[in-house]
This record gives sequence, C-alpha cells and structure tokens, in this order.
Amino acid sequence: MDYKTLNFDWNRAKAFLVAAEKGSYSAAAKALSLTQSTLGRQVQALEEELGVVLFERVGKGIQITPIGLDLIEHVKYMAEGASKLSLAAMGQSEELIGTVSITASEANSAFLLPPIVKKIRNLAPGIKIEIVAKNDSADLRKREADIAVRNFQPKQPDLIMKQVSDSLGNFYATKDFIKKNGPFKKLEDLTKANFVSIGNLSSYIDGLKAFGINLTKDNFPIMTESHFVHWNLVKEGLAIGIMPHSIGDKEKSVERVLSSFKGISYSTWIVSHRELRTNRRIRFVFDQLVENFNR
Repeated sequence: MDYKTLNFDWNRAKAFLVAAEKGSYSAAAKALSLTQSTLGRQVQALEEELGVVLFERVGKGIQITPIGLDLIEHVKYMAEGASKLSLAAMGQSEELIGTVSITASEANSAFLLPPIVKKIRNLAPGIKIEIVAKNDSADLRKREADIAVRNFQPKQPDLIMKQVSDSLGNFYATKDFIKKNGPFKKLEDLTKANFVSIGNLSSYIDGLKAFGINLTKDNFPIMTESHFVHWNLVKEGLAIGIMPHSIGDKEKSVERVLSSFKGISYSTWIVSHRELRTNRRIRFVFDQLVENFNR
C-alpha cells in the first residue's frame, strides 16, 4: 500500500458525493449543514487536487461530468466504508435505514402500492417510504424521485429499468349505465356511449385506436387529469372509464362493459437512476417492487 495517499481529504470527497446526489451546491450544503461557499470551496479543492473538472454549471444547478461519473463510484465505496466503520464503533449491525421515494400514477399509488409498501415496511422497518402520486412523469435524473413505476418504457440511457408482468385494462361502468346505454356486445357498440378521458384527449383517443376502438371527441363529454376523479365519475354512473383488471374487478359498484373483450394490454416498468441503483436501501425497494408487481 502507498501510505502517502492516505492524506486524502474525506470531507472534500463527501462534498463531491452529496453535491452529485443533490444536483446543486445549495441543496448539498443544506444536507451537510455547511454554507454554500464552504461546500463549493471543498469541491474546488478536490478538483485542483485531482486535476479534473467534476461538475459543469447547468442553469441554477450542476451536472456531473463524465470523469466525475467515473470517480463517484470510488467515493461511494469510501462512504460505505465510513458508514460501516461508524456502525461498528457504535456496536450496531448494518441495517436498511433511510427514506426511499417512489413516484407512480394516482391509480398505482392508491390501489397497487399500499400492500407492497406494507411488505417492505414489515421486512425493513428502518426504511421510510415517500409516495409521489402524479400522473405526469417525474424526472429521475433531477432526483424528483428515487424509483418510478411507469406504464411505458423509458428511453434515457442513464436509467436502470425492469419490465414486470404485462397487465390488462378494461372498460367499466355501472349496471344502470350499461342497461340504459347498451347493449354492448362488440367494440363497435362503444361508439354510441359516453366516456371519461384522462389527460390529453387527442392522445387518449389515438391510444384507443391502436386497439381497434374508434372513438371521437364527441364520445368524451367529461375530461379530467385525475385518476381518482375519473374513477368516481364512472362509479357515479356518468360514463365509461378504463381501469386495470386488478382494480376494476374488485370494485362492486361497476362491471366490465364488454364481457367478451379480453382487455387492453400494457406494460409496467420499475425504473431507477443508475447511480441510485447502487444504494442498498433503494436496491432493496426496487427489487421488492419488481417481485411483487410480477405476482
């Protein structure tokens, strides 16, 4: 071992690591209880010591450089070693401790995540779960969440993703609505009914056309951005809505509109940023989501 290298300043490396994870000097300084100028000097000193540029300015934030990405993995090992040393000194065992944020649609957040979160909490009570329920996509690269549950395949190369079991969605309405507006025997019969749309109406209609369901804007007298509002409107008997089988079939106030229609297939992906995937607690939650969504 070259003992001359042991004078490496861990505080500078820690400033680099936290700044990379937080995406800005101000957020990193707050996390480390430092002033922003102090943290900036520590990162600059590390850059001068190593002879490299670790960050580039992007607007009000920072973006790690390619050489910074290479070096951050070594710093993570240092951080893990420091954590293990601290735990050993305190006579504690290594545990899964900390907060993991999961972003998912309102429907997935309300109906599918709770039993999975319950299992995670039973297995690792030291992990706190933050659920970010939103129907537009959180930017994992900007640390808006640690893990995302998405119903489309992300294209960004710096994300790690795992496709879980394909799912089916279907058309649901109340018995009274079906009796009043039916009968619905085939897909063509749906063109005479009213629907509730979610999100962008044109995209919604185009998505249905891909499955041979040719509706127009006239079929959508009610529109909303919220899955909850959409589902309650359906349960109130106002129109037809779409829900996954795992949710719709459990709701007693509605039933499938077309008993012969197998459903609309879609994929679910569990996604995380590649840097966050090396974090033990995030990896644990990621694996639990994959395992339980596959059931």
